[in-house]
Amino acid sequence: MAATADKTNLLDFNLEEMREYFVSIDEKPFRAAQLMKWIHQQFCDDFSQMTNLSKSLRQKLVESCEIHTPEIIFDQTSEDGTRKWLFKLDSGNSIETVFIPEDDRGTLCISSQIGCALDCSFCATGKQGFNRNLSVAEIIAQLWLANRALAENSDEERRITNVVMMGMGEPLLNYANVVRAMDIMMDDMAYGLSKRRVTLSTSGIVPALDRLMQRSDVSLAVSLHAPNDALRDELVPVNKKYPLKELMAACRRYVDGKSQRTKITFEYVMLAGVNDSPSHARELADLLKTVPAKVNLIPFNPFSGSDYVCSDRKTIDAFRDILKQKGIVTITRKTRGDDIDAACGQLAGKVNDKTRRTRKRELTLEVQS
Repeated sequence: MAATADKTNLLDFNLEEMREYFVSIDEKPFRAAQLMKWIHQQFCDDFSQMTNLSKSLRQKLVESCEIHTPEIIFDQTSEDGTRKWLFKLDSGNSIETVFIPEDDRGTLCISSQIGCALDCSFCATGKQGFNRNLSVAEIIAQLWLANRALAENSDEERRITNVVMMGMGEPLLNYANVVRAMDIMMDDMAYGLSKRRVTLSTSGIVPALDRLMQRSDVSLAVSLHAPNDALRDELVPVNKKYPLKELMAACRRYVDGKSQRTKITFEYVMLAGVNDSPSHARELADLLKTVPAKVNLIPFNPFSGSDYVCSDRKTIDAFRDILKQKGIVTITRKTRGDDIDAACGQLAGKVNDKTRRTRKRELTLEVQS
């Protein structure tokens, strides 16, 4: 069902904004916390069921508000238990969201944009082009819908314990909406996730990263993928605007003053014959020596139209061992959901009105209000 033009979508509001809204409709602000719990903890979208709200308030909400979510186009589960949803937005575009169950956690990978303007050469999302940023409601709806889908299965004991902003798009190019959505994720009246269980992954939009440092304290992951500027310019074109020297300095600023346990996760996709040699590993270790770091090595996940090949296991292991010998915590990420195109770098969704080439100018507007 499409959103109603004259109704307010309550998924757009964090707790403070919900209080302000209640005041604006002549209701007591404490009701905001009650409504937040109904929406984000009970996953209820029917005001008539919110029994601790007065009948008159419920009627007022029915007339002026809605809890509107995208339509689920398909819901697919991989052989390894990874689950992927395709959500259709009101604009006709669609986005993908992935749940990754593990023994000690359940991680939801959330999208922040329709498509992506960064055009990283090894990523299917970038090849889809870019349409627009997601709203707060469209970001939170992914978490809301996934939680409700998991709860509906009586045999499903898996729950979402972690959120990673690693789906479609560059989160820091949708700064304002992503930060507000993460506020809701961490609010005790909503999902109550700790800052260590919410991770934002960025390709390195330095001004927005500095702004995030002042505004939020979520965990940070950086899509690095190369140990020098020449190679990273090819793989991650935004590096031409924010080269490694600037990015590493911003990473140091982000962790400055935080707990000694705080580390930035650097993601590094393993591409055969491109960035996987022992010399690349040593160069990477040298680059990261002044940053509290851990490295995730990501086996490349193929997609249609890509010429890259994943490094073989022996090469990945040798690369990992060099980093570990240099004192850098390094793990090789297990490929999950590749049989349903849900693995890292494979998310594509459906992007109408692609404007990647003309919208690259938006990179000059990376910190949006």
